[in-house]
Parts: sequence; C-alpha cells; structure tokens
Amino acid sequence: MIRVQREDFDIGVELERLTAGNHHIGGIASFVGLVRDMGGGNRVSALTLEHYPGMTEKKLAEIELEAHRRWPLDASLIIHRYGRLEPGDRIVLVATASPHREAALAACHFLIDWLKTEAPFWKSEETPAGERWVEARAEDDAAMQRWKT
Repeated sequence: MIRVQREDFDIGVELERLTAGNHHIGGIASFVGLVRDMGGGNRVSALTLEHYPGMTEKKLAEIELEAHRRWPLDASLIIHRYGRLEPGDRIVLVATASPHREAALAACHFLIDWLKTEAPFWKSEETPAGERWVEARAEDDAAMQRWKT
C-alpha cells in the first residue's frame, strides 16, 4: 500500500490496518523518518518536500513490488508526506510484515535505503542563511549499492 499525502499519519492506526485479520504475520518492521532541526551544519526551521503526482506513486509502487519479489512479505506500507514540515514532524512511514522477522527487517531496510536515493521527491530547507535545496548524500548512495543485484 502506498500513499503520498500532505496530512500527518497515526503510526499505531497504520500498523493496525496493515495487519488487520492476518494471523500469518509473525513480525512487523517499521521505520519513521522525522524532520531534523539541523542540516549541513545549519539550523533548519522547516523542510519543504515537492513531488510529481502520478510519477511518484508509480516509482514507489515499483520498489514496493521489488521488495515483495525479494522477500516473503504478507504486507507492506509506504506513506510519504509532502509540503512544508517543521522539525519533529513525521515525513515517512515504511512498514513491512512477514511470517518471520528477518524478511520484515531486511525488506524495511531495503525500502528506506531506496527511498533516500531513488524516490522522486525534492527537498528544500529553510535556514537562517535562506532557503536551499538538499543535495544527495554519498552515504545514502553507498547504502543503496548493497541492494543492487
């Protein structure tokens, strides 16, 4: 399940929905990304995320399908927010559910690494020095390389 939305989400409600009625699931792994108040050594007062509707959902669906191909998942969820967010706000929720924890953990890690490098979102930070676009980080690219087949 994929959702790209402006509004916040309730983690507990989303995880309940993900597993509702499925007693085959033995483990859920999740990751919640938050807006930090620092970026590139500067204080950040807000983060604005932009995306192309339609293209974003399609790309997210492709990688979600790849996670299901690689691991025995019963369910998965990607919620990514866009718009102006402030420090402490939730940006993303990724959750994977599987009969066994190893698959859930690995798939969740895979999805987050992929989102950081390949998802079509553009971020700008508001800092005391003005607004600036967030550049790709070499560490994120290196993390993604572990999943290349």
